[in-house]
Amino acid sequence: MTRIEQAKKGIVTEEMKTVALRESISPERLAADIAGGVTVISRNTLHDIVPLGIGRGLSTKINANIGTSKDKISYEDELKKLEVLVKYGADAVMDLSTGGAIRDLRSTLIRKSPVSVGTVPIYEAIVRAVEKYGKISKLSADDLFGVIEDHAKDGVDFVTVHCGITLKAIERLRNDRRILDVVSRGGAFLLEWMIYNNRENPLYEQYDRLLETAKKYDLTLSLGDGFRPGCIADATDRSQLEELVTLGELRDQALAAGVQTIIEGPGHVPLNQVELNIKMQKEICKGAPFYVLGPLVTDIAMGYDHIAAAIGGAIAGAAGADFLCYVTPAEHIKLPNIDEVREGVIASRIAAHAADIAKGVPGALEKDRKMARFRKNLDWEGQMSMSFDPEKVRQGREQAPPTEKEVCSMCGEFCAIKTVERALNKEAVRP
Repeated sequence: MTRIEQAKKGIVTEEMKTVALRESISPERLAADIAGGVTVISRNTLHDIVPLGIGRGLSTKINANIGTSKDKISYEDELKKLEVLVKYGADAVMDLSTGGAIRDLRSTLIRKSPVSVGTVPIYEAIVRAVEKYGKISKLSADDLFGVIEDHAKDGVDFVTVHCGITLKAIERLRNDRRILDVVSRGGAFLLEWMIYNNRENPLYEQYDRLLETAKKYDLTLSLGDGFRPGCIADATDRSQLEELVTLGELRDQALAAGVQTIIEGPGHVPLNQVELNIKMQKEICKGAPFYVLGPLVTDIAMGYDHIAAAIGGAIAGAAGADFLCYVTPAEHIKLPNIDEVREGVIASRIAAHAADIAKGVPGALEKDRKMARFRKNLDWEGQMSMSFDPEKVRQGREQAPPTEKEVCSMCGEFCAIKTVERALNKEAVRP
């Protein structure tokens, strides 16, 4: 039985208990939410990791993307990125490789990753099709489903599948007059295939076949947003919403079949539309876990897109988004290097934590209270232990050491905390 089938029968598994303990909720509540499709546990039955809970009432999770391209193939770098993103607190990693020995790298990542692993199978399917046939349009449905099966057999925990791109949706796109038609790479691949072949999307047309594969491995389907807006001018348009409605329908079919799903969302969204997008998704998709890329609240932050995404991510998370995909400073420029992966993870973690405070997630506010107490006591080791990047804090103090060890070099002898403490203590000892 799949997790959903077990949960519907009232069976609380050890896996559910593990997730519930980590999230400070009852296992029975978690099981009920899995049965209702508002929470998932991301773990392939073949992948030996601590199971990852994503969904209602749980802490906001973050994902970090890595992977090769034809222009840059370094397995050593990708494995180092894995180490870094795990060190700095990513809950999941997605391998988006399109260059080199893709399956070998994926297998190695799965073997070495202590966190949930996701992929986008259409990438490898297209790479294979181009190598075998010379063009994308020659890809067959069997080719695509064969790659999806490979990913599941290798132990991938969740896969992005762009099932909501339909012939009807493409016609809507033609009429929408977007500035940036499609920026999703997987969405673009499928759109080209569908137009050249004048055929329906096999992931939509043969959705039952996809559900069979997912069910076999308890593989979580991340229903991809192929028509996500690539600029804020295109946000919340008819193409985006039509795809979202389709994904909501597919989510219902998956739940009935016992297959876990999360829904992917935008993208580039202006600040005043972020909360609206989350609430629409939650309504249309009946509370299914929502996975957002950022969202980026401005298009002109190149080199600093991790900041634009953290702003949007904090608002999205506070409004109910469950899973944030990190964005690095290299977004829209190049493949991120190791330092940029670290910066992206930390920015996304800040956003997720800020959202958890706003949502009242158990334990979130207590972390900030601990930091406040350490600051009150001028306990620098304690402050470092609570920070997202202890090494950076330590380096900062070493680069500009204060004259008095218990303060910082910005205020020095005029430290506000020491000044007030001294004054209050003097008041306390007056006769």
